[in-house]
Amino acid sequence: MAVEIGQAAPDFTLFDSDRQQRSLGEFKGKNVVLAFFPGAFTGVCTTEMCALRDSSSQFNDLNAQVLGISVDPIFSLKVFSEQNNLNFPLLSDYSRQTVNQYDVAIENFAGMEGYTAAKRAVFVLDKEGVVRYTWIGPNPGVEPDYDEIRHALEHLPK
Repeated sequence: MAVEIGQAAPDFTLFDSDRQQRSLGEFKGKNVVLAFFPGAFTGVCTTEMCALRDSSSQFNDLNAQVLGISVDPIFSLKVFSEQNNLNFPLLSDYSRQTVNQYDVAIENFAGMEGYTAAKRAVFVLDKEGVVRYTWIGPNPGVEPDYDEIRHALEHLPK
């Protein structure tokens, strides 16, 4: 079932790249950018995560926390984060529960029968955890509009 604007974002608890459990609920009181991405170390995903990293001061000014989510193992996410100097948590949805909750699972990814990855998708949540913006990429090669994300955040209470 699709996550709709105006509804409470489904909560989740996932491991981050430091093997710590992180729940969406711990970020209440901050605006949140959930950035689902198909796979670490791929060209478009690297570009996207680095663009979000480079926007961190703007996000901080808007009381926003970025969370990157993929189905990659935490060990891969750790190296990906370190190599790209990412300054926000990367969360591993290795069970695919969260990508299914948010209806952003892409099955048979890259022609690999049985392999499910995350679609490239962005959800902006207000500080109460309500979805205020959604974008789901038409295919994994398309990046989100970063100006749209900032614009969505600018219209939320800080």
